[in-house]
Amino acid sequence: MSEKVVYPVIIVREMVLFPKQVQHIVIARPFSLKAAREALSTTREVVLIPQKDAEKELPDVDDLYDVATLGQFLHYSTPQDGSIRGIIVGEHRLRIHRVFRDDEGIYRVEAEIDDFVVENPDEVKAKMRIFRDYIEKFREAVTPTSILERFNPEEPLVPIGEMLLLLPLTTEERVGLLKLRTVDELLERTIELIITELELNKIKLNIEKRVRENIERNQKQFYLREKLKEIQKELGEEKSDVLVIEEKIKKARLPKEVKKKALEEFARLKILPPMSPEYGVTRTYLDWLLTLPWKKRSRDNLDIEHARKVLDADHYGLKEQKERILEYLSVFKLKRKTKGEVICFVGPPGSGKTSLAKSIAKALGRKFVRVSLGGLHDESEIRGHRKTYVGAMPGKIIQQIKKAGTKNPVFLLDEIDKVGKDWRGDPYAALMEVLDPEQNSTFQDNYLEVEFDLSEVIFITTANTIYTIPKPLLDRMEIIRLKGYLDFEKLNIAKYHLIPRETREMGLSPELVEFEDDAILEIIRSYTREAGVRELERQIKRILRKVARRYVETGKGTKITKDNLREFLGIPKYRKQAAAIELPVGVAYGLAWTEYGGEILSVESRKMKGKGNLELTGQLGEIMRESAKTALSYIRSNFEKFGLEHDFYEKIDIHIHVPEGAIPKDGPSAGVALLASMLSTLTGKKVKNSIAMTGEITLSGRVLPVGGLDEKCLAAKRGGIKEVIVPKENEREIEEMNEEIKKDLKFHLVENLDEFVDLIFTS
Repeated sequence: MSEKVVYPVIIVREMVLFPKQVQHIVIARPFSLKAAREALSTTREVVLIPQKDAEKELPDVDDLYDVATLGQFLHYSTPQDGSIRGIIVGEHRLRIHRVFRDDEGIYRVEAEIDDFVVENPDEVKAKMRIFRDYIEKFREAVTPTSILERFNPEEPLVPIGEMLLLLPLTTEERVGLLKLRTVDELLERTIELIITELELNKIKLNIEKRVRENIERNQKQFYLREKLKEIQKELGEEKSDVLVIEEKIKKARLPKEVKKKALEEFARLKILPPMSPEYGVTRTYLDWLLTLPWKKRSRDNLDIEHARKVLDADHYGLKEQKERILEYLSVFKLKRKTKGEVICFVGPPGSGKTSLAKSIAKALGRKFVRVSLGGLHDESEIRGHRKTYVGAMPGKIIQQIKKAGTKNPVFLLDEIDKVGKDWRGDPYAALMEVLDPEQNSTFQDNYLEVEFDLSEVIFITTANTIYTIPKPLLDRMEIIRLKGYLDFEKLNIAKYHLIPRETREMGLSPELVEFEDDAILEIIRSYTREAGVRELERQIKRILRKVARRYVETGKGTKITKDNLREFLGIPKYRKQAAAIELPVGVAYGLAWTEYGGEILSVESRKMKGKGNLELTGQLGEIMRESAKTALSYIRSNFEKFGLEHDFYEKIDIHIHVPEGAIPKDGPSAGVALLASMLSTLTGKKVKNSIAMTGEITLSGRVLPVGGLDEKCLAAKRGGIKEVIVPKENEREIEEMNEEIKKDLKFHLVENLDEFVDLIFTS
């Protein structure tokens, strides 16, 4: 074992020196310059240690690799910039014991010589022959080298060192090679690296060859294509692209301004080279101008009796809505124009809004197109992008007009209440231009840059609620409300529309499946809870899928009854609210309206010892919280009426909770239910279990009118409620209400809270 010696250290970046290897070195950092000068003034020997992070200007000991090479300066120079440039040769590999920095700032290493050893001389000799062959191949395939001129089989580290300088290795890979113990391992690993580089070079050459061939082929094809066009032009057999477009412009029935724009763009197209990107952009733009239906119209069928039959065949019920549509079509027949009216169907999901729009198109004999606006945030989706943008195209309005192929389709703008707004613009602003009869005759899409007349389009919109639609846009629309369906209506819709249609869709014949009325009603009441019929349709599909499988396996049809329904749909999802169950103290039933229809709202409250706090839970909105505070203030100001002490609220806390806490709830119409629940808690009286209520309250004790009464009463009927408390000012709405909704419901009309309190408690 050799003795330990302390050497000055030059820390190098992205450089690893091997024994017998000669490398150029530039030394500029102060601590390395001091070490180099010390070495040059004595033995010229210095240790080189690579650092891990080349970006670090002043490395710590931990930032150094644990390998070191003792080298000797063969030559050096000192340029005017203060650095030292030299040629250094590796003498020995060292085993590091300790690296430290002395008082002068010089890095030093305590190390001993640990050179590569030759374990098997015969094997090394054989590998040197292989090594020589691969150096020859490397020289021929990759880069010229003079290694072979100095190749000495007895000194393997010399050619290995020169070869490693030519290979594209990382510092970490070179450190790994320097750590190998024997010449045998180092030689074998170097041969592997040469083989890898030769293979990569082969792949690179193949790729370059293919790219070069493709370029030559494309150039040749372009030349031949152009030559063929000229030959065909001379023979009169085929017209060039430009001539075809020119002929289309001449034949197209374009408005004057559009034709002028088309000719301007065509003039640009003629002077553009076909390989130019601008050529493709201009060609695509001209295709849009030439394919839009500038003057093509559908011929209207204005037979009102035919329209009535279409509406009746496609939809059960909806009498009021159908009458309104027929009135709209009658006016259209007399005036031959819609006067810019835009119908907006508003109602819960699954109530038939989209299918009504399709029926209008079918009745008129017009094309039907649809755009879903749900989640739309970018104004350019409506108006299009400027054609200067990469991948630009017209907005959804013009795209669908092109799809329709006529300039007067029935155009459905679905889910207009769910349009978003952000930094990309306000789509509602663009929609106001589209739906305004004073503006849409000159609608200008950003891509087209010319006006398109939308005044002949019948626009129909749909929404679940009107409250999110901006007032200026809402003002442009005629609202037709679709209310939830009653059970008997759903029964008929299922029998005459859903079941026959889905039976055909499943590939079943009507004889193979039969639904009893009781089974359909059970599906409606126990497996769905909705204002529309979408979930009912899904449950019917579930049953028919099982019927189809049973038929394929057994060859038999199936009868669906109330008794065997669980085999197809499992345990019922919903339990019909039993009005006979006694309500506990502090619980009252309210009626709420949501965009999905009416709902029965259970309001619970409890009192406990406290300091007069009011706690509200169940995701209640700000308006509903204000209603609760108003109710409590009314009770406090009328404590004597209810037999309460004047300071009752100072000794208790009241907690109000509306179940189904994951669902947000808001609105003033729950005011009476909140009051009833709190009064029940404070007085210990129970609210009638057969009664539900709706109405806004005031501090002075008035009960104000509310909206959505039809949907709320439908929800009451579905929940088994027998009596409904309604504000007196809603009396007119009750008179106009569908008789089927009012059937079996007893209405109590109240003007003030005194009348209300007299009705709600059990005797």
